[in-house]
Amino acid sequence: MPTHTHPLVTLLQRTERFLDAILQPVVFAGMAALIAVITLQIVSRVLFTAVGWTEEVARFLLVWITFLAGTLAFQRGRHIAVTFAVDALPGRLRQIARLAALLVVLAFMITLIVIGYRYMQVQSFQKSASLRLSMTYVYAVMPICAAIMAWYALVDIIELLINGETSQPQEESL
Repeated sequence: MPTHTHPLVTLLQRTERFLDAILQPVVFAGMAALIAVITLQIVSRVLFTAVGWTEEVARFLLVWITFLAGTLAFQRGRHIAVTFAVDALPGRLRQIARLAALLVVLAFMITLIVIGYRYMQVQSFQKSASLRLSMTYVYAVMPICAAIMAWYALVDIIELLINGETSQPQEESL
């Protein structure tokens, strides 16, 4: 990695760390809430009358946690990837292949933002069964997380173009 980091790259890395600092506690709180809701569901079924809304809340929490944690995994380069072909390429070709892959990811995330937003709007009239919550809030996670992942991909593209590499941690090969 270069000894001098470009100021733009430094700023973008700070935004990544800021988003990470927000997402981590939200995912942790979501997991804690999910455990609490499922525990309440089990206890209420065994000892009392079942609490009806717990199943719905658990389902919605699981959806949000999955997308948010997937966003964190994406930022850290933890999603499954087959990199042996790209890693075997010489330096310049490796950079071009990584850039092409990041551009494909960025295009996919932008498409997911648009489709997720449209789907969220189409489902806005629907209410959840127990809580009567607008399903817009449940489906909002898709465009939100796609936008965050698109930002992460854009930061990686800029880092690759300026530094010739990304600061994203690389997984060790098996």
